[in-house]
Amino acid sequence: MEYISAKEAAIQWGISQRRVAVFCSEDRIEGVKLMGKMWWIPKDARKPDDARSLRHQPKTPAKVKPFIKWAGGKAQILENIRLKYPKDLGNNINKYAEPFIGGGAVLFDILSNYKMSKVYMSDINHELIHTYTTIRDSIDELIVLLKSMEMKYLPVSVERRKNLYYSNRSRYNNLIHEKIKTPELAALFIFLNRTCFNGLYRVNSKGEFNVPQGDYKNPCICDEDNLTAVSKVLKNVQIKCCDYKKSKSFIDKNTFAYFDPPYRPLTESSSFTSYTQDRFGDKEQIELAQFIDILSDTGAFVVASNSDPTNINKEDSFFDKLYEKHKILRISAARNINSAANKRGKINELLIASY
Repeated sequence: MEYISAKEAAIQWGISQRRVAVFCSEDRIEGVKLMGKMWWIPKDARKPDDARSLRHQPKTPAKVKPFIKWAGGKAQILENIRLKYPKDLGNNINKYAEPFIGGGAVLFDILSNYKMSKVYMSDINHELIHTYTTIRDSIDELIVLLKSMEMKYLPVSVERRKNLYYSNRSRYNNLIHEKIKTPELAALFIFLNRTCFNGLYRVNSKGEFNVPQGDYKNPCICDEDNLTAVSKVLKNVQIKCCDYKKSKSFIDKNTFAYFDPPYRPLTESSSFTSYTQDRFGDKEQIELAQFIDILSDTGAFVVASNSDPTNINKEDSFFDKLYEKHKILRISAARNINSAANKRGKINELLIASY
């Protein structure tokens, strides 16, 4: 009997090599053999029915979730943010805007649960926005690229993974310098996000991504089901690469707008603001608060998040004074603000609402 490798079977069946390995380990392929650390599959073996495909055919559309990890992501405090959604959301309040999109946890929650007439999202991170538009407009090509990256990365040795990571990081930075916006750039963005240290996005003064490799045994590089669902819900979303102030022309009295800017650092060691080459300091925080005041005066429903300085200094009333015209809610969140693991834990964050 003639055999082929798991990699060759994956290509033949149009699935990931990792999925082939799962079929083999579950003894769902007749005649499969494990020799050393490699699975060998009869060349004429039939691809098993994928139980995941059967499970993933609900009567209602699947919920979508962030496709990247993002520092300060809102998944863990989403329940608190939901409590601040306007009561008439999806009816008279039928527009949604999120100018600091990041990982988009709130955006995807809104798109999964409410029917909005118009949706606007933006960010000044060019590569992040390019990735969103690629998912919306070129999902098939993106998935092919990500599957290829996943198949090359997951089965190999630790040393080979390291070489692939830094090779891909170098390729990504070269594309940035050459200002080449292709599906490959978006695929590399997702690959690096899923395999780098802690899912950070950090650039140096030259605009180069410089986060080291993370230590993940089995990272999910191509989450095909979620990416496909994300592509569908983004079809009618306005995606812009611009400063948050550009959202003013979109936001009106029928709009719910959520602002999640770079947080004000609580300590010097936590002052991670290099998502882009532009710094977001106290001056920018004040300008944002003034912008939110203007939107609030038009009747828009605005919620903003930020750090709570009183975690460190009880006398630091920076945001309390800045947003004194609005409602300020302190919520608990698990954020690391100390390099010592035994001093980490839950701290307060701020939710500011204009209504």
